[in-house]
Amino acid sequence: MTDPVGGGGGSGNLRRGVGALETFRGRVNTLLAELEGSAAGKSKIAAQTVSRAALSGQNACFAEADGLYAQYSRVHEALVSLSKSLGDQIEYLSLGVHAAAVGFDNVDDEVRRRFYEIQTRLDKEQEKAQAERTDKPEPRNADKQSDSGWAAE
Repeated sequence: MTDPVGGGGGSGNLRRGVGALETFRGRVNTLLAELEGSAAGKSKIAAQTVSRAALSGQNACFAEADGLYAQYSRVHEALVSLSKSLGDQIEYLSLGVHAAAVGFDNVDDEVRRRFYEIQTRLDKEQEKAQAERTDKPEPRNADKQSDSGWAAE
């Protein structure tokens, strides 16, 4: 039977595993840096906005423009939130890989604090998303007749 840690009492496979984790962590950190530096970074997405007036002029009564702006705002807010969450998840993964490589007991307090801070934020986001899913009614099937009585014939 072979020794799972490399045979002969050594820890060759374990060392290769830690090396693979560190390589993976480097890739994750690169992805995080690329995300933050790209147009999809949370600060850049948050800065890319359109004003309501850009759709139909100052104080112009135009219901379609109001509806378009409401949907634009909803989608923009979701993209900002998604970008922030993605960045948090990548950083969280990176911190976890580091802790696995060096041993959790050897991680400094600042890294632990950051890990738990991100974990708490991600847990709250997940709880909020689950609550929104249970509060929303099921979307109607587009193939079914609408409540207004209109139907495709």
